[in-house]
Amino acid sequence: MASELTTMRIDKWLWAARFFKTRSLALAAIENGRVKLDGQRVKPAREVKPGDRLAIRIGDHEWTLTIRGLSMQRGPAPVAQQLYAEDADSHARRQQQVRDRTLDAAPEAAIRGRPTKRDRRLIHRFTGE
Repeated sequence: MASELTTMRIDKWLWAARFFKTRSLALAAIENGRVKLDGQRVKPAREVKPGDRLAIRIGDHEWTLTIRGLSMQRGPAPVAQQLYAEDADSHARRQQQVRDRTLDAAPEAAIRGRPTKRDRRLIHRFTGE
């Protein structure tokens, strides 16, 4: 964490906090309205500072967090997690989504591509062909 920073661009912060792999992905998410600062859509050049509240939606997951620090470098995940504090209800909601997804796994999701030779034999045996 760089303590001499007082503000930085939101797209750089999202990249440094490891929410997006590249700044281009962070930029696209901001432009598509998936990142909100204090409930409002923002532009990528918007300056953020510690204490700002962000709502970030990536796929099915949504984070509600408060910025705790700024960093110009993208560090390892434990360091990046020190840059923000996630709300307790946001964390609980995401954990519940993960549990629901594992319990509701569709059996057809495990099927990939064409059947193997063994699968075809079982199908032929079942259908009587």
